Amino acid sequence: MSIPSTAPSALRSVSFGGLVAASVLVAPHAAYAQAAAAEAPVRDAAVMKRLAEVGAFLRAQKHFAVKADATTDEVLLSGQKLQFASTVEYQVSSPDKLRASLRSDRKQRDYYFDGKTLTQVAPRNGYYASVPLPGTIGDALTEVAQRYDVEIPLADLFLWGTPKGGLDDVSSALLVGPARIGDVNADHFALRQPGVDWQVWVERGARALPLKVVITTTDNPAQPQYAATLKWDLKANPAASAFTYVPAKDAHRIELKPVAAAK
Repeated sequence: MSIPSTAPSALRSVSFGGLVAASVLVAPHAAYAQAAAAEAPVRDAAVMKRLAEVGAFLRAQKHFAVKADATTDEVLLSGQKLQFASTVEYQVSSPDKLRASLRSDRKQRDYYFDGKTLTQVAPRNGYYASVPLPGTIGDALTEVAQRYDVEIPLADLFLWGTPKGGLDDVSSALLVGPARIGDVNADHFALRQPGVDWQVWVERGARALPLKVVITTTDNPAQPQYAATLKWDLKANPAASAFTYVPAKDAHRIELKPVAAAK
């Protein structure tokens, strides 16, 4: 999955997927012991099935809002780690309309996607840039990341459950055990893929929602992490006007250049 723009660039290859009801999964303590003892990766079929269910549930939601409170480690040249906090809020009308607001310790960004154009806004500076990107939300966020190096936090939520979701990259998938995220019962899963370890906590039952993610870059000696807790509103139904940016009179449009052209 592609991790937020606030996360270390080495985290950008992580892929999400879906989870299985607790009664179908192996016993938590047995899975943990198995993971500790085994030298070969353990790719539990029940965990992979549940990951696929998460993707299917997410893709079935036509209108929703989600807020993520996150922390990101960044590593200095000295090896010392710094941690930064951020919040991102999404309003979504699937498959092709999105609005996102990012607020972090160091920057503010707003994003608008109306199915044809994606606009990035720097509200404190009064600048914005728009690029034509027709297609689904997942297509647009992937394209703007690859072509313009603009990465929007948790963009892979919109690829989970699609052929681009990346479940095939997971080499190890284990159930850690039951957990509570806020007042919601969840299952805690641990997964591995080349260069990345990631954990996901998924709500139990029919609402197969990811409630928390922790991603660790393992090919960096400092092993920086990105962690986010998600709060979902599946009853939200944003107005169509929410997805189109209308610049203020004093806003300044700038050009967003492709990465290759900028080099």
